[in-house]
Amino acid sequence: MEPLSFQEYICSLDPTTLPRILRICSGVYFQGSVYEISGNECCLSTGDLLKITAVTLQKVVCENVHTGQTTELLPTFKGLFQPALDLVPCPTPQGPLPGVIRKKGLTLHQALELRGRQTQPLRCPTIGPHALLLSPVYEVQATMNLRRDEVKIPSTLEVDVEDVTEESQDVHFSRPLLLSEVLGMEEVLPTQAEILEGPHSATIFESSWVTRLRKGQRLQIHSCSHTWRVLASARSGTRRFLLSSAYQGRFRRRPRQFAGVQELAASLQSGQQLHVVVMQDCEGREDDVPPLSVGDRLEARQLLLAGASTRLLCLRHSEEDGEEEEGEELLLPLDLGGSFVEEVCDSKKYRLTELVELLPLPCDVRVVATDPALERDVLGSFPALRLEARITQPFLVSSFCEEPDKGFEIPPQWLDLSLVLTEEPVCSQAPSTHCSHVEELTEAFYYKLLAQLPGGSASPPPRPPKPKVASRDVQVQPRPAPEQDRAHSRGKRSQVPRPTTSSQTRLAQPLPPPLVLPQKVKSRTTHRSTPNEYSPRPRLPAAPRSRKVPSDTDMERSSDEHDYEVIEEDIQKTIKKMQTVFPF
Repeated sequence: MEPLSFQEYICSLDPTTLPRILRICSGVYFQGSVYEISGNECCLSTGDLLKITAVTLQKVVCENVHTGQTTELLPTFKGLFQPALDLVPCPTPQGPLPGVIRKKGLTLHQALELRGRQTQPLRCPTIGPHALLLSPVYEVQATMNLRRDEVKIPSTLEVDVEDVTEESQDVHFSRPLLLSEVLGMEEVLPTQAEILEGPHSATIFESSWVTRLRKGQRLQIHSCSHTWRVLASARSGTRRFLLSSAYQGRFRRRPRQFAGVQELAASLQSGQQLHVVVMQDCEGREDDVPPLSVGDRLEARQLLLAGASTRLLCLRHSEEDGEEEEGEELLLPLDLGGSFVEEVCDSKKYRLTELVELLPLPCDVRVVATDPALERDVLGSFPALRLEARITQPFLVSSFCEEPDKGFEIPPQWLDLSLVLTEEPVCSQAPSTHCSHVEELTEAFYYKLLAQLPGGSASPPPRPPKPKVASRDVQVQPRPAPEQDRAHSRGKRSQVPRPTTSSQTRLAQPLPPPLVLPQKVKSRTTHRSTPNEYSPRPRLPAAPRSRKVPSDTDMERSSDEHDYEVIEEDIQKTIKKMQTVFPF
């Protein structure tokens, strides 16, 4: 078959013979051209093959033979056409068709079939009395080799084509796939594939095999992995890991640390109590929130709705409390700072599967026995790890063709790439995937993963109230007596602004719904221990200078006015207690 223009070929094509395979011969862009097809960039080069699967009429351009004016008709046009016999001396229709044309006329689609490869003038009373030339424009749906989606090409594309259907029966049009699509094609596994385009996303693992996933690399995809993962982070440092459920190391629980009441409340499980010890002095607030001191033992119970704020109900225990005594009730606001550590008495060694089943996450652990399958288990070098969340994500067990026995597991949802399946044989023996027991995460992907996990988008805890700024204009008031002054200093302690703590548990369990109190519950006002603090007295403004020379009487009166305050006994006791806990 001789080459034809793409428009001529499509107009003469019989749709019942589809699909057809065409070869791009030449055109206006002889060596190839880049076209914008259906919003996508498509390159048609000389020698490329197209597999046409469907042809759809888009519009018909009607050209007035006398004036050259054009009109576009939609495929739904209802007007009838008749041949312009004065311009066509020898009509082409055969049999009874000429009589039908003279009486009823032809629809738009019939007129296009009559047109065929010959351009015949027609008249349409709906449009006007002049003769018209019809030029249809089709949308051609085709498949190209190594292209993911089918392309839609207008028939007016200025290229020449050649029909090579008969001699191309054995031609296979390879369709690129995404690695995520292979997850739903377990029937084709194991298979071999070639990477057409590497991952578009940033690197997620620090492993060396990730950098080898580039164009031209051949892979063996063996099977789907159904293991789950646990997100873990080193408590000292900025290293994060993804642990496989196949990890064979042993763990031992470590007490969790909580920076503020917000974290403490977020870690509280429904129907359970959480026992902690105060590790940092915390200022109280007026009468309903007493101060907390180092060494105080608290038992977190549940959340309560007191008025317009949510508070955490805790019991403060002391060594003097008996087994029957519940302790002092405290209602702590969620924006209260401080530092707490969990009381843990558990020396059992756990597997990773046991930890996830028995303990709520997040929890702090330490590796006491490394994974024997790993040449170097980095987890054993950390004094503490926080297991933050369990992750269920599909992985594909893969290996490089040059190293078929060294396997790794790829998460297609996080690390997707484009590839094409080949028909080459695959090694029947499954590779070892020990290196995937522990995968170190990049910092960027760690925070991206946090945002995708439940609770990752939780709002930060409310900020504590800002301390009131004292006015510069200090009014002179009569100095109270020493006893009244000391009482005033003790009363001002609750008004000293506490240190601001900015902390948040990103992966903690969602806070349980607080219980509504029938009336305002006030904490007991039993004062156990007072944090180390100092409330300075208001400083009086200096008296105006006098020009006269002070006499001896004036010097004695001035000396009597200087009343140096003695450090209170409770402050001295607190200092001694702090020296005992934190020796200098």
